[in-house]
Amino acid sequence: MEPEMIHLVQDYFIGIDVGTGSARACLIDSTGDIKALASESIKLWQPQAGYYEQSTTDIWTCICSCVHKVIHQSSVDPSTIKGIGFDATCSLAVFSHDTDEPVTVTGPAFEDDGNARNVILWLDHRPVEETEKINATGHNLLRYVGGKMSIEMEIPKVLWLKNNMPPEIFDRCKFYDLADALTHLATGSETRSFCSTVCKQGFVPVGVDGSVKGWQEDFYETIGLGDLVKDDFKRMGGVNGVNGKYLSAGELVGTLSEKASRELGLPVGIAVGSGVIDAYAGWIGTVGAKVDTEYGQSDESLPANDLPQAFTRLAAVAGTSTCHLAMSEKPVFVNGVWGPYRDVLLPDYWMAEGGQSATGELLRHVIETHPAHTQVLPLAEAMQLNIYDYLNLHLRELAEKANAPSVSYLGRHFFFYGDLWGNRSPVADPNMKGAVIGLSPDSSVDGLALYYYATMEFIALQTRQIIESMNKSGHSIASIFMSGSQCQNDMLMDLIATVCDMPVLIPRYVHAAVVHGAAMLGAKAASAGADGTTENLWTIMDRMSKPGRLVKPGTSKGEKTLLDAKYEVFLEQCHTQQDYRRKVDKATAAWIDEFGGDK
Repeated sequence: MEPEMIHLVQDYFIGIDVGTGSARACLIDSTGDIKALASESIKLWQPQAGYYEQSTTDIWTCICSCVHKVIHQSSVDPSTIKGIGFDATCSLAVFSHDTDEPVTVTGPAFEDDGNARNVILWLDHRPVEETEKINATGHNLLRYVGGKMSIEMEIPKVLWLKNNMPPEIFDRCKFYDLADALTHLATGSETRSFCSTVCKQGFVPVGVDGSVKGWQEDFYETIGLGDLVKDDFKRMGGVNGVNGKYLSAGELVGTLSEKASRELGLPVGIAVGSGVIDAYAGWIGTVGAKVDTEYGQSDESLPANDLPQAFTRLAAVAGTSTCHLAMSEKPVFVNGVWGPYRDVLLPDYWMAEGGQSATGELLRHVIETHPAHTQVLPLAEAMQLNIYDYLNLHLRELAEKANAPSVSYLGRHFFFYGDLWGNRSPVADPNMKGAVIGLSPDSSVDGLALYYYATMEFIALQTRQIIESMNKSGHSIASIFMSGSQCQNDMLMDLIATVCDMPVLIPRYVHAAVVHGAAMLGAKAASAGADGTTENLWTIMDRMSKPGRLVKPGTSKGEKTLLDAKYEVFLEQCHTQQDYRRKVDKATAAWIDEFGGDK
């Protein structure tokens, strides 16, 4: 008689990531291995310059499609899926508080055109005057968003709607960060996340600087949103423990509703974790990897991470732009860096968020606007390389032909400052622009390669500037954990490691680190006991994070000396640009007053 077979049932979890252009889903097992991935493009409307709108109805449809795909691809029994986690861009979603239907954000009539365009995307820049008004208040809560509220945040957008919507429509509106809107659609719950409200909506956790309700009544009254104070801020999510509930990342919001279960193709009752902003899911999906930076190791055999290691690790989430996230035990204030934010990932711990307004977009812009762009495309295609890998190869060949000690030596007299879209950190100046010293009439592929290299060098130098600013203020960053599309660019990763003089970890799931982090939120929610208590997120990250590839700083003293000198020039380019503007503004002030023109 054969011995009885023991079948162990594996638990699975789903992560949902909603980016600017697509929704993604991944399905992981209890060890953190990704079993299936799927994505769907989401719609984007641009009704006029600077306006960007989306629809939660369209986004939810794309999410459902992705979930169906990963279940089909993995052949996993849906009954073994125990939790779902969400992340999304920090965009404003608007619903009616009486019918729970989407409210269109498209003026001037604000009538639904059939597309349910109820999301103002993070990169929408319509509330210019509203942002200026908010920052002119000098309110104490601004300390916790880097000193100024960004136009990318959500309160300026709410104020714009107040100023432009017919009163009878605005009075029916309730407001969510997009990640919270998704957990609402999944469960029906009005529970909000600290990640969304603290980072992007001016919520100051109770007890911080005397905060009593989280929401600051005097701030709302001062900026003209006093009507949202009524009923204890019900239209923003309420007051925690009174008429609202707020949770740190992955804590149990509730379970899938019958409606959401039907649409997703999943059983009723699956645990749903409190969502996070997409960059914060990148922190979750990367910084828990086991690493020995001294010996260049990253593997699962290394000892478990203790939490203080998290304080030394910067998560750099690099795509169109780059976000730089660091955790600390105590609040650390850094000029030009958003935060510090308490409770957003782990209760009682603080996060800081630096950023570069354009990195991937900057690389694309420099390449596509150069005269040699059309020459490079067929060359890269012929070698079956993407344009970045081709240009990296071309740069190495140029260095070899020139008998140069390194590629960096080729660009020694080319100085590019790349804040074409303004500066997010650490200068926090939206008026910053680009600058070049060393232009020549070279319009060849060689000239493009040099310009491309200088752009990568700028990204690395500005990363060093951000890290140095954070460390001088009290952080203890000693390594960089990357995620996003730029991880595939080996020359850029080498540059960042060498310029910053610290190791860079490339994640196992280069294309899926963010959505992998979201799935870990699902695992945390599924761990909830009868009292709702969940497993510590850091413990889950330690268990489910996969080894990555460690990139160590270059060892050439000559290259290090060169890049240190380039860093000094970079800082001068940053500061002198501001000096030049001030000199010219001073010189033209009387002239403009006389003319009556726009300053």
